This record gives sequence, structure tokens and C-alpha cells, in this order.
Amino acid sequence: MKRQSVCHLSGFALLLVVFLLAGVVRSQCQVKVTTYHYDNFRTGQNVNEGILKPSVVNPNTFGKLFSQAVNGQLYAEPLYLPNVLIPSKGLHNVVFVATEHDSVYAFDADNNQGSNSKPLWRVSFVNPGQGITTIPSTDTGTVMIYPEVGITSTPVIDPRNGTLYVVAATKEKGSYFQRLHALDVTSGTEKFGGPVVIQATVPGTGWGSLNGKIAFDPLRNNQRAALLLMNGVIYIAWASHGLENQLAYHGWVIGYNENTLAQVAAYAVTPNGKQGGIWESGCGLAADAQGNIYFMAGNGTFDADSGGSDYGESYVKLSTTTGLSVVDYFTPFDEATLSAQDRDLGSGGAVLLPFQAGTAHPSLALGAGKNGVIYLLDRTNMGHFNSSGNQQIVQSITSAFGGHALYSTPAYWQHQMYFWAAHDFLRIFGISNGLLTNNPIAISTIPLGSGATPVVSSFGSTNGIVWALQTDQVSTNGPAVLHALDANTAVELYNSSQAGSRDMAGPAVKFAVPTVANGKVYVGTANRVDVYGLF
Repeated sequence: MKRQSVCHLSGFALLLVVFLLAGVVRSQCQVKVTTYHYDNFRTGQNVNEGILKPSVVNPNTFGKLFSQAVNGQLYAEPLYLPNVLIPSKGLHNVVFVATEHDSVYAFDADNNQGSNSKPLWRVSFVNPGQGITTIPSTDTGTVMIYPEVGITSTPVIDPRNGTLYVVAATKEKGSYFQRLHALDVTSGTEKFGGPVVIQATVPGTGWGSLNGKIAFDPLRNNQRAALLLMNGVIYIAWASHGLENQLAYHGWVIGYNENTLAQVAAYAVTPNGKQGGIWESGCGLAADAQGNIYFMAGNGTFDADSGGSDYGESYVKLSTTTGLSVVDYFTPFDEATLSAQDRDLGSGGAVLLPFQAGTAHPSLALGAGKNGVIYLLDRTNMGHFNSSGNQQIVQSITSAFGGHALYSTPAYWQHQMYFWAAHDFLRIFGISNGLLTNNPIAISTIPLGSGATPVVSSFGSTNGIVWALQTDQVSTNGPAVLHALDANTAVELYNSSQAGSRDMAGPAVKFAVPTVANGKVYVGTANRVDVYGLF
């Protein structure tokens, strides 16, 4: 039988083919947001956003479309998958959110009408009737996360096997647990025999050691950093709950096979010392294509320069080829002062830059923290420690944020870096010949008390928009404010307070990050997820 060409199809058939082809193209073009800040480099850039442009993001055409209520605070960044086949509910674009009340929700990402007014599915990891609850904040000795600790970090999704991985903390009849769950993205059903209880010991003589070993503490160790999926392994990082008088803790990185949930590696930042937490204000461990992991540690013991194995206040590179081992690092020359004054390097997130072709240092890592210094490092030779200064690294810029501290992760787009420090403005630094401009090339006019972790949406190299959440009112239960700024000029295009109550977001949660995907912006708050887009 001769194949009929498209040109000879009937009108109805032609429309059908066009519709189907459009669906295929749309499916192929839709963005997946499966990890914190969009990628394992943690660049924060979505360069496939063809709907939201600077010309249409304004109060007249853009605003809040709908909200979905949840049962706890959303510290975790929303994740997004298009075209998920939900049993008995059909095909949906889905936004996934995880709460401090130990619940994971899957919502239709496009509307809350009809059957979509309820979650597509929801799972809970608590059962008060059985004595299983979240961890009360008072049990941790702090109110840094209040009133409960459940799921704090951003999960990670493997779209290839349709699994969402998430760490949940619980209190069970007086004992404390953290578990790694593997959930089917279509139903929330546990997979691979999960969940698995997180436990680990490594050799060490540091704080809390017993018989020459230190052990992971499910109460004291705060799982703040976003999860990392790399080469079939889920990597999880920990710090503490924030009080510096809780000295008996260590930063940890622990890896689990994504298909068996078997533990494959465990590493402590300060095995023979103390502290060295991996907070990074919620940023995940960064990873390169060669299978190396990067993170910035907070206050803690540092003795690597004298042959020790403690890396407090350091930018660390771990190899995953043989477990988890340090293969390179950088520590600021004034690490002792920074640590003593609680000026963590690790208050900000580590970012890896795309390959800088034709430069002396094409593979770069970047970071900044409470001391307001930007450090630019060569990932192949990070510089170690020099007691006389930081001249051994590629570049350092002091007082980069007007003397303010950074509690966030910068974003990268089109050879530009975007920083929003506390009590400061958005500052855009250019990158030329593998170096940052010494001064910003653009500065916004909007100061944010808490700073923000920005993300950038664009259509390739055009239509760049910086998105960020203002969470200054977290202590008074006031609303978050979504800001959109031009990615080249830092001029504000829109904020969610401009239209009165119409676009008001839910109560603010510190360190929250918006997710931009396929024409919509998803904002996690203390009691709901708000969805913004074109009217």
C-alpha cells in the first residue's frame, strides 16, 4: 500500500497530524526541573523558557494564577516534570513539593480546577497514632526551623526511572530517625524496598567519638543541603541545626545506590575535630562531569595543611571513584578568624561555571559566604591553603557586596553572575577571559534584608529574567514577595506586591527559591505553593 503524504491528507486528518506533531514538539521542548537550581553545576539557569519574556512580565499581564494548600513549610525548592501519567487520572504536568510536616505532594502544574483542586497524590511519613511525628524544634535546641523539622532539603528526581528521592526526619517513641525514601513519581509509592534508615560511622577521634569512630546523629545533624544524583548514586549532605554551642556535630556526605538504596560511601568533614557543617543555605552539593563533588563547609576544625583530615571553613573537592575522598581543596588564609567569628564560608552555595574555552583556567568553581568575599577557583588546582593570602587562587574580590554577608547561591547566565547578599541589592558581575569584573556591571535598586537565591530564565541568549523571593517578613509570618528583574540591567519588571492583594504570596520561608518552568513560576511558602504566570 502506498504511503499517503501529508499534502494529500484530508482536512481533518491534516489537523490531527498537526495537533499530534505539536504535542510531540511541546513534549520535547518542555523543561524538566529535577534538581536544585536546575543542574548539578547549580547554575540556576533555565535557558528554554519561551513564554515568559521581559515584555510580558508586568502587573498588567502577569500575576498569581492559583494556589494549592499544603500542611507545612516549604523549605524545599519545587520540582517539575511534564507529561506524567498518573494512574486513573491521565497525563499531567506535575509540580512536586515537600513539607516540614513530612509530606510530599504532587499537584497538577497548570491549574487547580475540577479534579485538579486536590493533589494528584500525597504521601505522609508521620503517623501520630503510632507515635511517629516530625521532630519538634525544641528537641534540636534551636528555633532555626520552627515549629517542626521534617523534610528540609530539596529532593531530587531521576526521570529515567521515574523516582523522586527525599530525606525525611521523624521522632518515634522518643527516638530520632532520618530516612531516604524513593517514591514513584506517578503515585508516591515507595520503591526499591525503601525507605532506608540513614546510619553511618567513620574512623575519627573528634567530638562525639567512641572507640576511635564518630557516628552520624539523626537528631543533631540537619539535612539542609539539596540532594545530588550523580552516576546512579544519591548523595546527601548534613550540617547542624545552627547553634554554635552544639559542638558535638560534624558535616557529613553519605551516598546511596539509587536502585538498591544500599549505602555506598560515607565521609565526615571533621573526623578528628568538630563542626564543618554543610549548610550552603539549602544549595545542593555541586558535581562535575568527571564524577567529582564540590561543597563549602562552615565553621570548624581545619588541619589539612599540616597533614590532618579536617576541612572546616573550606571549599572541598571529593572524588567518588573510590568511595568519597578529598582530592583538592581551598581554604581562605584567614580561616581561623572566620571560624572564630562565625563568618562561615559555607553560608553560600558552591557553583561550577560552564567550560570557559580559550582561557587560562577553563574549569572554574565559584563561591562566597558571610565574609562577603567572592572566591574564583580552578577546579583542577584549587589552591589549598596559604597563610599569607589568597593569591594562589584564580581571583578573589573582597567587599564584593558592600560589606554584607551572602546566605544564598548565585546564578550564572551568559557570562554573568548574579549575587543577592543580605541587606543588599542584586549585583551582576560580568565574566571576561575567565575572570570576574572587579565591580558589578549592574546593580538593582531593591534591597532585600534576607538576600535571595536568584534563578534566571531565558530563551537561549535572549529574554533573560532574574527571579528571586524576598523573605524579609519570615519572623512576622508576612508574605513572601516574588521579584522579576531584567537579567542585563537589573531593572525590576514585576513584584507580587504591585497589584495589592491580587498576587500576594503565602507566608515567607527563609532561603526559599522559585522554580520557573514552561511559562509558570512556582513559589513555596509556609502553607501553600503559589503559581504565577500570564493571565
